[in-house]
Amino acid sequence: MEQVPFDDATTAAARDAGGWLGDLTVAVVATGADGAIVRWDHAAEELLGYTPHDVLGRHIADLLHPGADRGLGRSLWEGAATGHGVTGTVTAWHKEGRPLDLEIWAAPVPARHRGGTTVLVFAAEAEAARRIRGSSVVWDGLFARSPVGIAVLDTQLRFLRVNPALEAMNGLPQAAHIGRRLVEILPDVNAPDMERSMRRALDEGRPVLDSRRTGRTPADPDHDHVWSGSYVRLEDADGRPIGLAATLIDITAQQRAQLEAEAGRRHLALVNEATLKIGTSLDLERTAQELADVAVPDLADVVTVDVLESLAADGEPGAGLVGGATLRRLAKAPLTGSPVAAALAPLGRTLDFPASAPYARALGDRRAYVVSEFDERAVEPAAGHSSTPAELLRLGVHSFIMTPLLARGVVLGLATFYRTRPVGPFTKDEVDLAGELAARAAVCVDNARLYSREHDTATVLQRSMLPQHITPPPGIEVAHRYLPASDVNEVGGDWYDVVDLKDGRAVLVIGDVMGHGTPAAAVMGRLSATVRALARLDLAADEMCHQLEAALRDLAEPMIATFLCVVVDPATGRCGIT
Repeated sequence: MEQVPFDDATTAAARDAGGWLGDLTVAVVATGADGAIVRWDHAAEELLGYTPHDVLGRHIADLLHPGADRGLGRSLWEGAATGHGVTGTVTAWHKEGRPLDLEIWAAPVPARHRGGTTVLVFAAEAEAARRIRGSSVVWDGLFARSPVGIAVLDTQLRFLRVNPALEAMNGLPQAAHIGRRLVEILPDVNAPDMERSMRRALDEGRPVLDSRRTGRTPADPDHDHVWSGSYVRLEDADGRPIGLAATLIDITAQQRAQLEAEAGRRHLALVNEATLKIGTSLDLERTAQELADVAVPDLADVVTVDVLESLAADGEPGAGLVGGATLRRLAKAPLTGSPVAAALAPLGRTLDFPASAPYARALGDRRAYVVSEFDERAVEPAAGHSSTPAELLRLGVHSFIMTPLLARGVVLGLATFYRTRPVGPFTKDEVDLAGELAARAAVCVDNARLYSREHDTATVLQRSMLPQHITPPPGIEVAHRYLPASDVNEVGGDWYDVVDLKDGRAVLVIGDVMGHGTPAAAVMGRLSATVRALARLDLAADEMCHQLEAALRDLAEPMIATFLCVVVDPATGRCGIT
């Protein structure tokens, strides 16, 4: 009788399942519904000694021990042919004339070509099966109850078995795994990367630990997850690879916590850097550029800083923002090498925005304006006024924040943070971070504004009190020049004067009030006026100094001043210095 071909994925899976158990020989036999043997493989020949020629066409019950109940054997196969499968232990008769206990599993399989039903029988030596089963009790318990996903794969990286935990992780039953590779059943994870790690474990024999799987599975198709996988090669008694054991742990929560902690550390470092780098001077443009430079690239890919035109022009915030906003671009980062930055208005450009524009809304509302998904729909409202938003979208901008610069209750301008990298939109923490950086810069900008205003006031005050035209008495030539030591110290309490007396003498004075700015200039004005009045009373120089000390003591806040007085008499050529 000709042996019937029986090519079935279940047969291959059964062989592989037997293979990873070690040296256990698993025979595959097939019978018709009447019990006649139609297939006898090499493992069956090795197990019982019969060749296919010896057994094909015989009833399978004929292979039982002569003393066994043949009726029992026949009913067993009749049950397999009509039911859902049977398992049990039978005593077969080896060709060498000795009994052999076998564990069998038999199940009906619809015949593909001839109609009817074929019974597929798997058989293994009972003693060997019990020995292996006894040694794997702990493994079976762990496999079934472990919260860790566990799988056994063959040398072709096809699944042979998965535990309930892995079924839950993948959202697929074990039947969907068996005989298939990872790339076939989970296309939305980085399966090729994982299979490379598996292949490395198989080829090199060294375990691969913490190989990351990322993506989505049918268990949660709407959210990305991260898993940590480890792979260990399985070997037979001779050290040959026969498969792979894989374990998988969902570490999404831990990964998220780790990323949040790392983001927190980066944010703190950025805030510390901003503290050191923003506000190193009282220059408006430089402060704005420092803010832009600090935020790129750790927070954003491109940053612009704009201040109210009135603030840039005369140092005052100006009127309200009801009718829109006029801004001047003071900073941009990076200055070169970025197509997005190049598409934005250049430095120094004045920009007018209507009240409905996001720029004006962010300033008017005094809170950040966030566009989490910059797309065609977001571009459409501005399309009639400017082509820049569409160009930014084409260049890859997908998210941005407009953060107002607020200091001491005053709106000064805003900073805009653009993102192009594929890292997702700005998060709430990043929006808060942008607001903190903008707030620090705003205080520095406002300090620059206040300094500029005070500086201008003090300059006008000081220069108005210094002598503009000195007319010395006959016989005396006077050369004078006021030259500050530096830009920072330009305005202070320094003064000089020449007072001519009635008898042809002249009083030359130089003074310095400690400090800078308007307070020092104001005290300087009082002292210079006092000196001029006292000099014309023809007081002695030392008496004049005593009177000046008294004037200083009368101030609400004590000040320290130095004073040099020279009385010159051109008639005698003598002078007195105090």
